[in-house]
Amino acid sequence: MAPPIDRESEARSARYRALPGIADEMLDNKGNVRPVWQPLLSAIETMSDEELHERFARADRYLRDAGVFYRAYGSSGSSERAWPFSHVPVLISEAEWKTVTEGLIQRANLLEAVVSDIYSENRLVQEGFLPPQLIAANPEFLRPLVGIKPAGGHYLHFCSFEIGRGPDGNWWVLADRTQAPSGAGFALENRVATTRAFSDLYAETHVHRLASFFGNFRKALQSRTRSNDERIAVLSPGPANETYFEHAYIARYLGIMLLEGEDLTVVDGKVMVRTVAGLKPVSVLWRRLDAAFADPLELDQTSYIGTPGMVEALRNGSVTFVNALGSGILETRAMLAFMPTLSRHLLNEELKLPSIATWWCGQKAEREHVARNLDKMVIGSAFSRLPFFDDNGYSVLGSRYEDPHHRSASEWLDIEAGNLVGQEVVTLSTTPAMVNGRLTPRPMSLRVYAARTRDGWEIMPGGFARIGSGDDASAIAMQAGGNAADVWIVSDRPVERTSLLPAEETFTRNMPGNLPSRAADNLFWLGRYIERAEGVLRILRAWHARFAETADKNQPLLAFVAAYLESIDVDPIEGTPDSLLRSFDSAVYSASNIRDRFSPDGWLALNDLSKTAKRFHEHVKPGDDVAHAMTVLLRKLAGFAGLVHENMYRFTGWRFLTLGRMIERGLHMTRLLGHMSGPDAPDGALDMLLEIGDNVMTHRRRYNVSTARLTVTDLLALDQLNPRSILFQLNEIRVEIEQLPNAMVNGQMSNLMREAVKLHSGLAVRTPEAMSSDVYVDLERELEKLSDILARTYLS
Repeated sequence: MAPPIDRESEARSARYRALPGIADEMLDNKGNVRPVWQPLLSAIETMSDEELHERFARADRYLRDAGVFYRAYGSSGSSERAWPFSHVPVLISEAEWKTVTEGLIQRANLLEAVVSDIYSENRLVQEGFLPPQLIAANPEFLRPLVGIKPAGGHYLHFCSFEIGRGPDGNWWVLADRTQAPSGAGFALENRVATTRAFSDLYAETHVHRLASFFGNFRKALQSRTRSNDERIAVLSPGPANETYFEHAYIARYLGIMLLEGEDLTVVDGKVMVRTVAGLKPVSVLWRRLDAAFADPLELDQTSYIGTPGMVEALRNGSVTFVNALGSGILETRAMLAFMPTLSRHLLNEELKLPSIATWWCGQKAEREHVARNLDKMVIGSAFSRLPFFDDNGYSVLGSRYEDPHHRSASEWLDIEAGNLVGQEVVTLSTTPAMVNGRLTPRPMSLRVYAARTRDGWEIMPGGFARIGSGDDASAIAMQAGGNAADVWIVSDRPVERTSLLPAEETFTRNMPGNLPSRAADNLFWLGRYIERAEGVLRILRAWHARFAETADKNQPLLAFVAAYLESIDVDPIEGTPDSLLRSFDSAVYSASNIRDRFSPDGWLALNDLSKTAKRFHEHVKPGDDVAHAMTVLLRKLAGFAGLVHENMYRFTGWRFLTLGRMIERGLHMTRLLGHMSGPDAPDGALDMLLEIGDNVMTHRRRYNVSTARLTVTDLLALDQLNPRSILFQLNEIRVEIEQLPNAMVNGQMSNLMREAVKLHSGLAVRTPEAMSSDVYVDLERELEKLSDILARTYLS
């Protein structure tokens, strides 16, 4: 028996109507609900407001916990914004999607044929099928790539297409994306979030899964490597890029490296990645940066994110780019005008999915009459201008516009490659979105993905939907307030439940040494910044606990410790000092550079720590208030450290994170002991030292005397079992360095290994009586020297 319908909930769809003259995804042209939508609509109508709110909250919570964001740009710069999620998915039947799939596979083959000709024989220009200006004057035409045949023979490996449904109900191709198509990772996250909201319905509905699409593409990438020693990587512009989250997500999801231009170098015509084990070959780069930036030597000389020599490596055939450098020329909007003719000429086929009509002014053949009569053509008085998008989501054309003057078409032309281009306008279809508790029609376009696999082109069974925030189609772009939604391709029979796990029990274990030097550097400094912050937190908590009792910062012990804090740029009376916030910010920045190697839980814990510190900076007052705030931060920091310690795989990256923490903790304790255990230290300094080192109870159990300089020195400097002591840090440093690549070469210690052993053994033979301020100064200098040697050996 069907569940009873909540009459208040039924109102969500009761007033839903397609807009006049506009196709709708849920309603057919007679206003009836399409069969593919019926289960979802029925389910939503049975839900109370509270249940629906809870379901949507689960989806939002997942996206927030996963750290999904997009970068918004404005007059004041850029900022990370929460992912603008539209909770109601777009549903398309499998039968209809088959038509879309066939059309897009045809189009991908056509684009491959066009770009192959542009960079080889150039017959399309010679024979008059493409105007010379469209190619020669195009900034995306990269002359150094002419004549270079890609390794493997293909220019295109991963494409996307902007498609929309016109008023006649047919799908149109609005734009081709071949430069560095974005959004596939966000499509995955949209899917996971949607299943959190409609887990029961998703399980019962025959929705095609996305995993096989990515799995087959990963196999195709792997097939382009010639040996197990060659690497596959996503090449990213870096964390400042608006889609960097997706770069890291895709790299983590597929289990491949995430690299930036500075990670790479070209040696003897081969692309190599700088790792902590030396240079290692890279044979496949899935680039997410514009082609011109890839090589400042032969392409854009102003590029700071590329790698000199990349074009030479392409000539050498040693690397495959996904997609080939120069393929961005296919995104030129004027190209859309020539696609029907090119399809007939190159494929001997009519286009299965029409392009939005575009006119190249002055073009011969079938568009000649358009060029002659363009100024006589009139665009109607009320229309929706098609919101074309660049790859970052910016609308490059206008919005819905009421034009009482009936301007001529020539007034709506764009300048492209030195020529005039006219673009036909199309009204996009609408799809349901939940607005104020009611389903409301909103304009929509889809981004659909095609991947070249070993069996040919495969179309993702779904995609990335852009949903307008209002009736205005220009608001589809997220930068303009639009939202993103999942796309369900629904079958009338059960579908295969695929995953990225291999069907056969075969695997390849990557050996240590794959860690890029830049990633190791960020892990090392993440450890140092976190430990530096912890050291300051412990001192401030002890200082303010005593200040709360006396309210006199000039009291000898407080003044003595304040002098030390000021020497490391910390103002104790500030409460949560700026320098402490800088340490947290630096830790977050280091972690942001290695998102592909950082767990979502760890990322959330670190950001929560930083946000809490900033909140305390605004509100806490000196004394007991600050002491309590420091305790809260220490507990949150312990939670973050626990996540890292318990969950991080003990691989090369773990060792650099640990080395950063141990070196910083060793420096912290060395400086403290040098300052607070000398003969001029005021009363209470040794007890405060034990408190800062979290060793008050241990000292009482281990020593049968009251606090004394020798006992504190023995416990905090020379006890190899105390995780806060200097000797403990030096022992851990030595152990971790022993496991690093090339620590021993032909039975000989490396320079770094030799320094670590010497530093550890030098302190291990000392007694408490032998420890003096000069010894601590020398020890601090040696620890800094060890850090410098490590950086020169592995991090540069």
